[in-house]
Amino acid sequence: MPTPSTWKPANARFSPSSVSPTPTQPNALQVPETPVADPSPTPAVQPAESAPVTGDPWWRRWARRVAGAPRNRTELLAQIAAARDAALIDADAAEMVRGVFETAELQVRDIMIPRAQMAAMEHEWSVAQVLAQATETGHSRFPVVGESRDEVLGILLAKDLINVANETKDPSAPFPFSIHLRSAVFVPESKRVNVLLRDFRRDHQHMAIVADEYGGVAGLVTIEDVLETIVGDIDDEYDEDEAAQILRLDSQRYSVAGLTPIEDFNEYFKADFPDEDFDTVGGLVTHELGHLPRRGESVHVGPFQFNVQRADRRRVQQLQVTLSQT
Repeated sequence: MPTPSTWKPANARFSPSSVSPTPTQPNALQVPETPVADPSPTPAVQPAESAPVTGDPWWRRWARRVAGAPRNRTELLAQIAAARDAALIDADAAEMVRGVFETAELQVRDIMIPRAQMAAMEHEWSVAQVLAQATETGHSRFPVVGESRDEVLGILLAKDLINVANETKDPSAPFPFSIHLRSAVFVPESKRVNVLLRDFRRDHQHMAIVADEYGGVAGLVTIEDVLETIVGDIDDEYDEDEAAQILRLDSQRYSVAGLTPIEDFNEYFKADFPDEDFDTVGGLVTHELGHLPRRGESVHVGPFQFNVQRADRRRVQQLQVTLSQT
């Protein structure tokens, strides 16, 4: 029978010599359940550098929870709004932060200029026609189309018109598009706005043609359209004229800017909408819908069908107005 002096500690290391060559007898003396202390000292707590790093320590996560740190985007935006209301941050800065988050949710179709409102140039235009279009709109880039607006041949920069205007003796001569066109960039309607902004910056582009799922042209989008989702409207010297513009598309359809005053709309269409509750056509549509409109929404008011063509989180930008047949 083994004696206590021959017992092995319970935490002794395994070695081949400790294995008995014969089976253990059922009535053999068993090792006590209480282990004998290992003579070699073992630290009760492992050094900090040996512990695996799995993220922030629990005390830091607990401190964030106690301090009320946001756990998701909704809580973050709510805290930013609270800071704005408490005048801790500027209201414009709060809107910019909100706009940055919104770019990840918006698609190109939400901010694009519809094809009906594109200031395009036709490939058969004369120098005089091209100069007139550039002067009237004030844009810096123009899509040039072929037989239809689904055939975009390229992009013409306004700065290229200067040399042509100075060198051309006959304004009625065809414009030399072939030597001045830049390649057009095409993007799908479903592309995320934040991804489009990244691509614009990477490729040094300012305009893209928006293609629909069938390969046709749905509209165009510029870097200004993207930036306006973050900083709000960027007005220039041409925007005031465009805001009051009512463009006739055919006998029943009109393109109307959202900021067109109700008085101007009434005068043009011989309508009698009141202006006590709203000042613009966009305000009228917002009032009728009961919420800020989104692109694609429509509402019927009297003899007019209002279709929202462009809108952001603040206002209606462009409408298509259809007169009902009577």
